Amino acid sequence: MWKGRFRENTAKVVQDFTQSLDIDWFLAPYDIQGSVAHGRMLVTAGLLSPEEGEAIEEALGRIEKEISSGEFTPSEELEDVHMNIEHRLIELLGRVGAKLHTGRSRNDQVALTVRLFLRDRLTRLAEGLDGLLAVLLEKAEEHVQVIIPGYTHLQQAQPISLGHYWMAHFEAFSRDRRRLRFALESLEDCPLGSGALAGSTLPLDRFATASELSFARPSDNSLDSVGQRDYMADYHSFASLFAVHCSRLAEDFVIYSSGEFGWLLLPDGFCTGSSMMPQKKNPDVLELLRGKTGQIVGHFLDLLITLKGLPMTYDRDLQEDKRGLRRSLTTVEGMLEVLVPLLAAVQVDGARAEEGMADGFALATDVAEYLVLRGIPFREAHEKVGRVVKECLAGKKGLFDLSREEWRVLLPEAGDDLLPLLSLRSAVERRTTWGGTAFDRVHEQIARGRALLASAP
Repeated sequence: MWKGRFRENTAKVVQDFTQSLDIDWFLAPYDIQGSVAHGRMLVTAGLLSPEEGEAIEEALGRIEKEISSGEFTPSEELEDVHMNIEHRLIELLGRVGAKLHTGRSRNDQVALTVRLFLRDRLTRLAEGLDGLLAVLLEKAEEHVQVIIPGYTHLQQAQPISLGHYWMAHFEAFSRDRRRLRFALESLEDCPLGSGALAGSTLPLDRFATASELSFARPSDNSLDSVGQRDYMADYHSFASLFAVHCSRLAEDFVIYSSGEFGWLLLPDGFCTGSSMMPQKKNPDVLELLRGKTGQIVGHFLDLLITLKGLPMTYDRDLQEDKRGLRRSLTTVEGMLEVLVPLLAAVQVDGARAEEGMADGFALATDVAEYLVLRGIPFREAHEKVGRVVKECLAGKKGLFDLSREEWRVLLPEAGDDLLPLLSLRSAVERRTTWGGTAFDRVHEQIARGRALLASAP
């Protein structure tokens, strides 16, 4: 490739160290796609004859078939996917094949190829993520009227609608949806034609190439085009937060399905047993969802550390950006593939969930807010109800166990209208603030969620 400048051949150890076929050969179909578009533009620009352009396009089609069939075995001596395909093209067409690289560098070539690949994979990821959101909406609709404990610090706090809980995860994943679409938008600039770093003296039509490859426009600065990897960072940002959200959901499921909680029922098909203890039903899939999150975040950090010290513009360090990208994509796709059917098959024991709130302490805030409506400052109300809870604990009673007379003694400010309010259902129904857990508000959240999924991406 560069024998015109060098006096000796590249050392074998250097070939082994610098080759990238192990990380870029999967890009071959996208490299050919970009080459076809580039060839068509060269014909339009008068840099290739129509006959030459036709011969190149036919040969590229043949090479693609050879690659897909396994007939084409790439050579490490040619370093990467781009040079292997070009070398085969020259084998087939001679000097005509050598014309295809006119006006381009491997710098803008790889920037294009990765964008094409990533656009394809992210489009499929977006479909999978919408499938996850759709399942969450179904679960929310199914469980609007089911009441479960809401937790802070993993301690029972207040009763909530289970539909409200599902919609909380919907909100998190819907933000991931926006981040994923932003990552797709960052792929709308076509870098091809930027050359090595400065553009070209040749009459290249970058707008035609961008249109041919379904990009919105050519990139605006050739230096930035070949040296930046922000579009990869945008994907990794999405992937990292998506994985974190999966991990938090998985952690909830592990806890709520344990014997001590027991109101979330995991499907047998998504659990494993123990090699020693016959009774065990282990949430291994959920634990792996948690565990793989670290890998996703690690790939993001890997890219950022690679980028942080690079001078403008292209540097060979960027060859390594594809390792973490491909592994991250594969992991995220796998997480989506298992999480959607797992979530769809989860069942809930609503009675068991309510049993966990049988002492009524989850309604302590309701009592304090009741006092506020009777003119007592909240801090005073908080203290008064806290003393009631303390007395109950001392007497080994719950709020639901207190008689009218006991309420009069412990909380003289309370009237006869307090007791009808002291039910889990009433506590949920009356939380009608925007975004609250009241059943009607949850239905509103579900309606907004359905509208979101129905909207154009």
